Amino acid sequence: MEKPAHKKFSVPVVISLLLTIIPLVTTSLITAWAIGHESLLRTWSLQTWIMVSVMLTITSSVALTPPTFLALVYGYFLGWIAMPLLFGLNLGAIALIYITANFFHAASVRDSLVRIYPQVSGLLRRFYQNELRVIFFAKLSPVLPFTITNLFFAVAGARLKQVLVGGMLGMVPRTVLAVWAGREARDIRYLLEHPNEGLWTKVILILLIAVSTLGMGYLFKDRRPA
Repeated sequence: MEKPAHKKFSVPVVISLLLTIIPLVTTSLITAWAIGHESLLRTWSLQTWIMVSVMLTITSSVALTPPTFLALVYGYFLGWIAMPLLFGLNLGAIALIYITANFFHAASVRDSLVRIYPQVSGLLRRFYQNELRVIFFAKLSPVLPFTITNLFFAVAGARLKQVLVGGMLGMVPRTVLAVWAGREARDIRYLLEHPNEGLWTKVILILLIAVSTLGMGYLFKDRRPA
C-alpha cells in the first residue's frame, strides 16, 4: 500500500526544523564565547578576520552561524570595515548552499513536490516570472531563515546568478542595520542579548518585514481573470 503523501516528506520537514533550531543554539554559544573573549577578539588583525570569515562562510552555509547575527559581532569589533567581509561571506554561503543542493539532486525534490502537490507548479510558474524580485523580497525579511530560503531557491530551480544578485541586494539593508547597531553598541553582552534594542531599529525591522511580505504576496498573487 502506498504511504500517505504527508509521510513522504517527513525528512525535509525534520531538516527544516533543524535548520531553524540549530542557529538558535549556535548563536547562544557564540554569544557566550564572544562575551568571555572580547579582549582576545580586539587583538585580531584584519588578516585573522579574513581567515575567520572564510570558515564562517562554510558554517553559515549549514545554518550554524546566521549572517545577520555575525554582522552584529563584526560591526562591534570592526565597524564599517566589516562590510566587504560580510558581503563576501553572504555570497560565498549562498553559492555553497546552491551548489550543495544541486549536488544532492534538488531537481528531483522539485519534481516530486509537483507530482504530489500539483498546485506547486502554479507557484513555481509565478516564481520563474518574477525570479529576481521574489529572491530580493525574501532575503529582505529579517525573519526568514538564511539557509532555508536559499535551499528553497535551489529546489525551485532558480538560476545561480539570480540567487546571488537578488540575495545580496536583499541582504544589504539588514546587514547595514546590524553593522550600524554593532558599531554603536558600547557593550557586547547587551548587544548580543538585545540585538533589536532601540526605537529606530524596531521601526526599520518592521518596515523590512512589511515590505518583504507585501512584495512576495503581490508577486505570488494569482492575477488571472476570474
